[in-house]
Amino acid sequence: MRKRFVAIREDTPGADWLARFIAGRAEAEVWYRGIGRGRPPTAAECADQIRRHMPELLGLYERACSFVVDDDLAPQILSQYRPPPLLHGCTQAVWLGDDGPALVRNYDFPLNIVSDHFESTRWLGREVISKGQRPWGGCLDGMNANGLVASLTFGGSPEQGIGFSIVLIARYVLETCSRVSEAVAALCRIPVALSQNVTVLDKTGDYATVYLSPGRAPSVTRTPVCANHQDLSESVGLSTAVARSMKRQQTALGALESPGASLPKLVEAFLRAPLYSCEASSPTAYSAVYRPAALTVDYLWPGHVMRQRIGSFKPEEYLHDYGTLTT
Repeated sequence: MRKRFVAIREDTPGADWLARFIAGRAEAEVWYRGIGRGRPPTAAECADQIRRHMPELLGLYERACSFVVDDDLAPQILSQYRPPPLLHGCTQAVWLGDDGPALVRNYDFPLNIVSDHFESTRWLGREVISKGQRPWGGCLDGMNANGLVASLTFGGSPEQGIGFSIVLIARYVLETCSRVSEAVAALCRIPVALSQNVTVLDKTGDYATVYLSPGRAPSVTRTPVCANHQDLSESVGLSTAVARSMKRQQTALGALESPGASLPKLVEAFLRAPLYSCEASSPTAYSAVYRPAALTVDYLWPGHVMRQRIGSFKPEEYLHDYGTLTT
């Protein structure tokens, strides 16, 4: 299977964003409505929740909504408030040795759902480089011009609550925070809809992994590696997935702690099984290495590197052949 990726520069949502939204509008509605969900919140309720919890994004949200005024469901979709559950796997690790600090991550997800764009934006005047994810503003991982990195994984529990999609919360963190302490405070106060793990790292080497779950207080840890589980007692019914998550976490931790460990060796480990997935249901769509002190990020696929830097982002595109994925 092949997938095309593009690196784009768009300071604030505009014509290019609108074209992407229109192209993925039907898919976004299927995602937002989910399966067996009740009535979605009203547009007014969604705007009110953004105003209450992420007020700095309200003007940009309203701008995006103004592009699609003839679409009755667009304000709810774009708010990413009360999204449906999505259960897939990822792994990430913090490196603090030579060439660090760095955050290395694999993003595993169905290829037809992963958005195709990496982006440089300046929503609030500060550049953010991120792996963008539709429908509006979301990001799976990213770094801002202050050298703050944020990256997310699924947390392992199917429980769903009333809150926001983690991809919009991650965007908010990168737009408004400059260091780990600020990011942790933001992550702990914004209601999240689903179980998620977020690792944050800044240019000083300070880092934290925050375990978020609806209906439960956030847990802030100094765990340098995370995959897709938190409290195993909360992952009932996902035993196979948890076992795989534990194996990936242990493998990544072993790569961090092994004699002669280095950042290149850690990256190599992330490009091999069991960290790298070739499963058709949730393959590794891309890997990333964020270096906040250098303000660079490498987006990786076996045999190819797309390097981007804060201050000199380069529009480009890449077509990756994933080969034959296993079922």
